[in-house]
Order: sequence, then C-alpha cells, then structure tokens
Amino acid sequence: MKLLKFILPIVALFLLYVIITPKATIGEETKNSVQDSVVTISFCMVGDLMCHSVQFEYAQVKKDSFNFKPVYRYVKSYIESVDFAMGNLETVLGGGKKFSGFPFFNSPDAYLEALKYSGFDLLMTSNNHCLDQKKEGLLRTIDRLNEKKIHYVGTFNSQRDRDSIRIYNIKGLTFAVLAYTFSTNGIPLPSGAPYTVNMLEEKLLVSDLKRAKEKNPDIVIVYFHWGDEYQRYPNAYQKKFMKVSVDNGADIILGSHPHVLQPVDFYATKNANLDTGIVAYSLGNFVSNQRKRYTDSGTILNFSITKDVAKDSVYLSDVSFIPTYVFKGNTSNGREYIILPSEIATKDTLPEFLSKGDRTYIKQCFNDTKDIITAYNKKIILQSIK
Repeated sequence: MKLLKFILPIVALFLLYVIITPKATIGEETKNSVQDSVVTISFCMVGDLMCHSVQFEYAQVKKDSFNFKPVYRYVKSYIESVDFAMGNLETVLGGGKKFSGFPFFNSPDAYLEALKYSGFDLLMTSNNHCLDQKKEGLLRTIDRLNEKKIHYVGTFNSQRDRDSIRIYNIKGLTFAVLAYTFSTNGIPLPSGAPYTVNMLEEKLLVSDLKRAKEKNPDIVIVYFHWGDEYQRYPNAYQKKFMKVSVDNGADIILGSHPHVLQPVDFYATKNANLDTGIVAYSLGNFVSNQRKRYTDSGTILNFSITKDVAKDSVYLSDVSFIPTYVFKGNTSNGREYIILPSEIATKDTLPEFLSKGDRTYIKQCFNDTKDIITAYNKKIILQSIK
C-alpha cells in the first residue's frame, strides 16, 4: 500500500508531462534527424594568384613590410563564406630580401598572410612557376603554407608527402584533391627529388586517380595547370586530359594557366559518384598586373555538393559564378590593387575611386565573363553580389 502511494504520484507526473509536452518539439527532433542525414558543402575556386613586382611595390608599407590584405576587401566575404575555398598560388615564397616578379617570381611572406586572411583553405602549388626559386624556394613555400595552416597540393617536400592522397572531410562529406602541371618553364625537376612536382603525365594521373578512388571519397577533384596562354577556348591537350580524368573517375575538373577565362561545362561522369560533373578549363587571373582585355578579369566559381546519407547518394546541387575585375590605381589609401566583383559596374552606387571610364570598362569585363563562362552551357548561373 505504501508502495502504491509512492508510485502513483510518479505515474501521474509522467502522464501530465506527456499530455502537456508540445508535439511540435517531438516533430522538430524527427525533422532534425532527417535533415542531419543530408549535408550540403559549398566550394569555391579562383584562378591565378600572381604577384608581379609592381604588386608588391604597391603593397609595401615600410622598407621590409608589406600588406596585401586590402586587395581582397571587396571579395573576402564571398571566399570565407564557403566551406572550402581554393586557388592557384602562381608564385613562390623563396625568402630573402630580393623579391621579384616575372619571369622568376619570389614574393614576400605577407602575400600568403593575405590569402589566409581572405579565407583560402587550399592552394594548388603545381604550376609553371613553382620552381622559379629552385628546390629551396619550393620547399620554403611549403613550409610557409604549413605555418599558416593552409593546405597545399601539387608540390611536395618528400616522396611520402607526394604519395599521400589529400582527403578532406567536412560534415561527413569526404573529397580527394589532386593537382598537376604541364610545365615548369624548362626548369628541370631537382636531382634525386622528382617527387617535388606533380607533372601532368597520363600514367601518373591514372595511377593517382585509382589510388584516390580506393580510399572511397565521396568525390574526386582534379586541378590542371594546362592550356595555351591568352586563348579563350581549350585546346586538344586540355580536352585529352579532361577525357582521361573523366574515364578514370574524376567528379570535378578545375584548371588555369591561360591567364584568361575559358568556358565551364557539365559532363556525364564515368566510374564516379556524381552523375554529373563540371569542368572549368581556365579560371583566368584572380589577381595580377596583366592589364589587357580578358587578363584583368576572372571569376569566383562556386559549386555545392549534397550528400544524402539515407538515400546513399551524392550529387552536384549548385554551380554559379561571380565575375571579378582587378582595379589598379589611386584611392584614398594611395596606390592600390583591388579585386572587385565586376557586377559592381551595374549598380547605382560606385566606390568613389572608380571613374566613369572605369565603370564602362568594368561593365565590359562583366559581360565578357558571362559570355565566356557560359559559352558551352547556359545553365551555369550568374550569382548576384550583395
């Protein structure tokens, strides 16, 4: 009897809890469980991140100090807002006090600080300038990247490093990234250290794709430094290696080197997890001192991958781009390079440092970019800026 007196109040309280607990709470928990089984990861890729001598001259603050961060102030929010941001580091950080631009790049360490500040997660380091300061410059660049906790791929500091397939995991979506270059501008690979640079060779590419696939990532991203400079359409060499990549399971193919934009297109994958992949043949210059038409404009290419764990599916859920333009001139801060979303030229209010002539030219760049990016496929979406 005493036991019943003790139990009955507990049962009553439990029944009261069930009656007054809102069903919405239980429903919300169920909804969240379903949502948690579907994740979407956003990526962006930009083209060539260059540093000609006039760029570090403009960025010089004192005799031995530089600040490149203001260059990115109009695009920083777009880069850091994605889950994983990538770009092609087309220079080396060779150290010393004698910095140089073309033809043998050697940039201040502050150049890398600005890329970290802007939100870049991974830099492709395999390109025709990666050996500009020989093996020592290549290795020092890797050291600086490691210090800044920026991932790199395409150049390596050991055979073990080269053989280590880069696999990343964000919110349960796993992806591999491979990178190659067609050239080192005639500079031979370091004696006894061929592992330092991933050269674009079919046998190596196929082998690496196979090894990457064996690790069962959700997608495989491949970057190529390839193509003809200043040509706005891919050549036969690019198309050949694009096919090799697709045939061996690549999901996303990204490229640069021509210093101008080339089209972006969709393709039907083979032996890959995505049904549809994308190829961006060349993303042009993101920042440089090249001032001719097409070379002073680039893009932020955005794409999203969705993974549905419940349905065991992975798919490309978004592809869009933000056209960009590199301003070079005087502002209230002095001489500057500034990367601008070129759509800014269509807005009513312009930054005060832009003249009417600038607006006309930037608008031309904006239209050029839209035309060339979507030349092969009009479904590539222009992402409006804020």
